[in-house]
Amino acid sequence: MCKLKRMLLTISYDGTRYHGWQVQPNGITVQQVMQDSLEKLLGTRPKLTGCSRTDSGVHAKMFCCHLDCEDNIPENAFLRGLNSLLPNDIAVNDCKEVESDFHARYNAKGKTYVYRMYTGVTDPFLSRYALRLESEPDITLANKFCKTVIGKNDFYGFSASGRTVEDTVRTVTECTFTKEENIYCFNITANGFLYNMVRILAGTMLDVSYGRLNALCAKSVFEKKDRFLAGVTLPPQGLFLKEVHY
Repeated sequence: MCKLKRMLLTISYDGTRYHGWQVQPNGITVQQVMQDSLEKLLGTRPKLTGCSRTDSGVHAKMFCCHLDCEDNIPENAFLRGLNSLLPNDIAVNDCKEVESDFHARYNAKGKTYVYRMYTGVTDPFLSRYALRLESEPDITLANKFCKTVIGKNDFYGFSASGRTVEDTVRTVTECTFTKEENIYCFNITANGFLYNMVRILAGTMLDVSYGRLNALCAKSVFEKKDRFLAGVTLPPQGLFLKEVHY
């Protein structure tokens, strides 16, 4: 009988046609497709644990997950074999053996997300991965808001009702809004994120940039824990999990 080893997989995926990462009874997910391919490769269906949950339609440039498998396939062959079985919108970029107690979710120290937007005429290619804005946002106002969410705060009011955790305090270490040509990026790094937290923060920032909300509105949202004091929830297609920090 072969010895079991724990493998850490680093993957990327286009989330357009998936109902998020985690297996669900009512739609195809990235985890399900990964497990289907792993079962073909390994002959057994392994448990696959992800670093987080991503919502339906959200993308990942870097997503990490771990599994236990028999120690009889070299890592290079494992990588090539798994990629040959996956659809073109999911790719395994790296795989390596880790300690048996490593956990893709609980060992993560933080994550970085980016929400992409653009201005100008509708671009059929960009629109799959970015939100089209009708007019130019005020970057100065946007970054004034971004500064107010940095630090340790209770983000209850910046999350949706579908949250599954009781502790809603998170620490944001970076939050900026940048522009390159007609592409805008809302970048945020934190030790963890709540359900729809990034999309609500990005929507609130946009409302601030257009003068619909005060740049200091986050203080009231933190204090009163009131979702209705925050801005809109942006659609999923512009959101990417950019990096997982270990």
